[in-house]
Amino acid sequence: MQETRQNRIARMLQKELAEIFQSQTRMMHGVMVSVTRAKISPDLSVCTAYLSIFPSEKAEELLGNIQKNEKTIRYELGKRIRNQVRIIPELRFFIDDSLDYIERIDKLLRK
Repeated sequence: MQETRQNRIARMLQKELAEIFQSQTRMMHGVMVSVTRAKISPDLSVCTAYLSIFPSEKAEELLGNIQKNEKTIRYELGKRIRNQVRIIPELRFFIDDSLDYIERIDKLLRK
């Protein structure tokens, strides 16, 4: 039962974070941030979000900016989901480099 609730809340957080990043990056032309996966702790207090950032050359810089603005993002998330959860989870962001890894393997296989 608990795992079902965790999955439901993780999907909701992924969707809401994706919308927040989409609205924020609309002003920055040529940059796209997507949330590839969100995981939530069993007590629903910590959300770990994996971000795919395009172009990948700016990934570290953008991740740094996102981590600096974590409180603002959490506040915006809280405004969106305040009626569905009691505690707005603490946010942790990491770069999801699985697409770069797949691309690297594909290049090696083509050689």
